[in-house]
Amino acid sequence: MTVFELLNRDKEQKHFSFEVLPPLKGTGTDSLFSTIGRLKEMDPLFINITTHHSEFVYKQLPNGLLQRSSVRRRPGTIAVAAAIQRAFGITVIPHVICSGVTREDIEYELLDLQFLDISNLMLLRGDKAQEDKQYVPTPGGHAHTTDLIKQVQQFNDGFFCDGSPIKNRGQRFSFGVACYPEKHEEAPNLEMDLQYLLLKQQLGAQYAVTQLFYDNEKFFSFVERARALGISIPIIPGIKPFAKLSQLTVVPKTFHCDLPEELAREVVKCKNDADAKQLGIEWSTQQCRDLYAHGVRNIHFYTVSAVDSVVEVVKGI
Repeated sequence: MTVFELLNRDKEQKHFSFEVLPPLKGTGTDSLFSTIGRLKEMDPLFINITTHHSEFVYKQLPNGLLQRSSVRRRPGTIAVAAAIQRAFGITVIPHVICSGVTREDIEYELLDLQFLDISNLMLLRGDKAQEDKQYVPTPGGHAHTTDLIKQVQQFNDGFFCDGSPIKNRGQRFSFGVACYPEKHEEAPNLEMDLQYLLLKQQLGAQYAVTQLFYDNEKFFSFVERARALGISIPIIPGIKPFAKLSQLTVVPKTFHCDLPEELAREVVKCKNDADAKQLGIEWSTQQCRDLYAHGVRNIHFYTVSAVDSVVEVVKGI
């Protein structure tokens, strides 16, 4: 089933989904599968698996010079997705990104996904490389998510990126995209950001998942403005429980979202990370109850460094 079909299968039922990272290179899947096993007990609707492009690292040579090499710290998104689908029987949604890959690389990813019977995707531009001041597309790659969407739709229609026909078409891919209640960091304003979301819908996106946020009013306002513009696809709120004192300054800088004044005041009162973690669980639990009360039927949880908190929040709702 597509995510759109899953979301509409039982509109009266409250659902949740979550996102995980592939394990670090050489680590194995034991820890990841343990996390999924804990959350599977609560019947998630689907699991997103992130992907990350290679990054440059510098190693000092015996002669004192620095050697630059490319390292991919979390490889295997597609393989991990297939392993999760086989082991747990949960709908998996691997991320497919523009960053760090060519159109041909993406084409091979789509072929591999079809071989593995994975047809739900999350299409994203991806983050800029750490060494770049701004996003730089890979030569032969895409600059925008909309370009990636067009390639996937061309593949769905039976053509490779060079225009040659695909002899044996597989199942069509369905896909979601990201959206930003407090606007993408590179967008000049929220209005233009919403116009891009509308374009993604027009190109075929079936749903959108938001960047994490801590103020529900900003989400409600975002959805209202999106609907007024003609964006009708499901907009799934993304939640990540606050977990550490350091996140008081790190979260706004990293994710470009504001912490509500009330939450920030309470964080300042916390004596240690344990207090901050408990506060985060309570805040996110109330957020989720409020979202459900306003008609939301699926909440998406970002689990990175917050698995225990997410488990407690899901139990609480």
